[in-house]
Amino acid sequence: MVQETKFSIPRAHPRYESLKMRELLIDGADQGIVATSGLIAHGRGEAFDYLIGERSLRNAIEAEKVAVASLLLAKLPVISVNGNLASLMANVTVNLAEVTGSLIEVNLFYRSRARELAIERVLKQSGAKRVLGIGSNASRIISEISSERRRVDPDGLFSCDVALIPLEDGDRATALRKMGKQVISIDLNPLSRTSQVASISIVDNIVRAFPRMVRIAKQLKSVPASELEALVSRFDNQRNLAGILEAIASRLTRLGENHQ
Repeated sequence: MVQETKFSIPRAHPRYESLKMRELLIDGADQGIVATSGLIAHGRGEAFDYLIGERSLRNAIEAEKVAVASLLLAKLPVISVNGNLASLMANVTVNLAEVTGSLIEVNLFYRSRARELAIERVLKQSGAKRVLGIGSNASRIISEISSERRRVDPDGLFSCDVALIPLEDGDRATALRKMGKQVISIDLNPLSRTSQVASISIVDNIVRAFPRMVRIAKQLKSVPASELEALVSRFDNQRNLAGILEAIASRLTRLGENHQ
């Protein structure tokens, strides 16, 4: 489901999808879209994906459904985009924004004008009509954040009620929660500060989560708001994270027993 890469990778290779993602990120780095630290972050996430078996756990799918319901209920939902997301899922990000009525905002830890414009270009080539957070439009400052992520668009992340922040750092997730926003994270590490502080923590690979969320959104768009509200109110994020950790522990135990 990831975007196409210019590199030739044999489809018969057992790690085809993984290699495809890596090459897309390398290509993104060459184009100035992905920061070099983003390559390290991807490797860390891939390690956690091994722990969960490179599949979407039941708890993750439940969280994705609740997240979509929250976006559909929101008055001003915003999807935050960084270089890794733009390189891997620009087209699906635009689709998710369209079906949920969300705005798209670029927000970067390693911010530069060149990177902003490169990411904006990729998103618009994928069909985005409006991209927030570019240049002087990121004019509001979240004082609790010391990095360049503190700069946000007044019409987007600063004013939103629901923020979807895939591939995020913990500082901004914490600050957004303190601002009273509902924060949806997508992070393969259930122990990260982002996962721990988010309102809805999706512990899944972005390339599995985003396409499924588009499908879920198309299904839930016709559901009455009262049912969506009930779905969100029943969700317990701490129980969700506990279920993820239990699934990882159980899987590792089984693997260990199989090797005895």
